[in-house]
Amino acid sequence: MLSVKGNLVPSIPIGSYNHSLVWASLPIFPMSEDPIPLEPTDADIRKSRRPSAVAPDWSREAKGFFEWCPSRSLLASIRAYQRVHHSNLPGSFLRRKLAVLRHRIWSVITGADIPLNSQIAGGLQLPHPNGVVVHPGSEIGPNCLLFQQVTLGARAGRAPRLGGNVVVGAGAKLLGGIRIGDDARIGANAVVLRDVPAGATSVGIPARIISQSHVQPAISEEAQKVRP
Repeated sequence: MLSVKGNLVPSIPIGSYNHSLVWASLPIFPMSEDPIPLEPTDADIRKSRRPSAVAPDWSREAKGFFEWCPSRSLLASIRAYQRVHHSNLPGSFLRRKLAVLRHRIWSVITGADIPLNSQIAGGLQLPHPNGVVVHPGSEIGPNCLLFQQVTLGARAGRAPRLGGNVVVGAGAKLLGGIRIGDDARIGANAVVLRDVPAGATSVGIPARIISQSHVQPAISEEAQKVRP
């Protein structure tokens, strides 16, 4: 008799090998109830890295005190001005003047024309801010990405509205009171004159939609709380 972890297994004489007897005699060890973790796919990795179209990621605008990043310094001056614009606390007047001075300096350095009263949600990124022009009536959603020479301009007194996580390629022009849906992509040098649905890609002059992914609409935390 052989001992396997406390269980006795009968020895099999040479010449009388029996598979069924051997398997029936071996001890049965219970398998773990936990499922074996699967390796994440490329689609899972891209989905996990995709910025939110609802919740601003303020780390996208963060910078060190001595870090040279003109685009983030420009955004920081806009944020600083908007924080104290309607404040009556002591020192607010000087802080407003300082924010305006900072904004003018960084506007010259970056070559961008983004007004102090712009309606910009958190998480905006401007990798190359040169030539970026934003109309004061435009609205930019959370975690958008604008490349160089992008123009958000008005037509008939109305300006574009961008949803969350919108990427606008270099040289693109978005004109008029159009709506760009969440997770939309605008190709380089496109001239967009019509609405772009969520998750769609628009290119050309005038821009046309060449693809549209089925993106699940983003739901804010407030909306999730009231859902049944």
